[in-house]
Amino acid sequence: MSLLRWFVIVGYLALAAAPLLWLGVTSLQTQEQALSTTAGAFTPTLAAYDRLSEAYAGSNSTFLDYLLSSVVIGLLSTVASVALGTCCAYGFSRFHIPGAKDWLFFILSTRFMPPLAVVAPVLIMYRHFDLPNTHLGLIALYTVFNLSLAVWLMKGFIDEIPKAYEEAALVDGYSRLQAFWRIIVPQARTGMAVTAVFCLISAWNEFGFAMTLNNKHGTTVPVYFAGLQGNINGVPWPQVAAGVLLFVVPIVIFTVLVRKHLLRGVTFGTIKQ
Repeated sequence: MSLLRWFVIVGYLALAAAPLLWLGVTSLQTQEQALSTTAGAFTPTLAAYDRLSEAYAGSNSTFLDYLLSSVVIGLLSTVASVALGTCCAYGFSRFHIPGAKDWLFFILSTRFMPPLAVVAPVLIMYRHFDLPNTHLGLIALYTVFNLSLAVWLMKGFIDEIPKAYEEAALVDGYSRLQAFWRIIVPQARTGMAVTAVFCLISAWNEFGFAMTLNNKHGTTVPVYFAGLQGNINGVPWPQVAAGVLLFVVPIVIFTVLVRKHLLRGVTFGTIKQ
């Protein structure tokens, strides 16, 4: 069984790592080598990474500018989604709200419609408030779309926190807000970490709204890759591969930082209090 287990683990690792290894090799090749249909030895070059510091035709921003925009928009929208979702979930979990189930279903139903189905009215609204081509516009939009997911995930975690903790704090003289901040938030940090990962990935990879609402500046990395398709010499695949590898790094770092909470979140609530 031990040998079989290691065989499965190594096999899965090889399948999971193969795309990243392929990207790594491609990023060290020239354009001609990347397009070659025959495999062969090549001399590694960092030219593709150097070209990431150059703006492609039709853009005034480099890859690093797009990456910085992605980091700012992704992190701020994630923090806002998790914070608002936790507060909303706490209200549904601890207070009697008339029609709570209907409200929760309404919140969830906002995920049923494809986001691009409302891109036209959103664009009109954003033009009215002068939000196109701004970080604030995408931060607000991603927060709204991720809020329903945050509410549903956090409600499940908060439901598993015994109410006796808060009742004891209230008896000791804590206000409801103090009990929430000092009792619930520390206990719910596992759920907040799990929710943050999903919200960040959703905002990090979003393309449609970023392309439609931010077509001048403040655009995220997925739009950068779309712009490379208009290169007169064809798609620069080594440059794309180099950019994708760097694009993955922040998500990997964030996931590693919260890995302990993610592992605990898998079994959270399986043990009765």
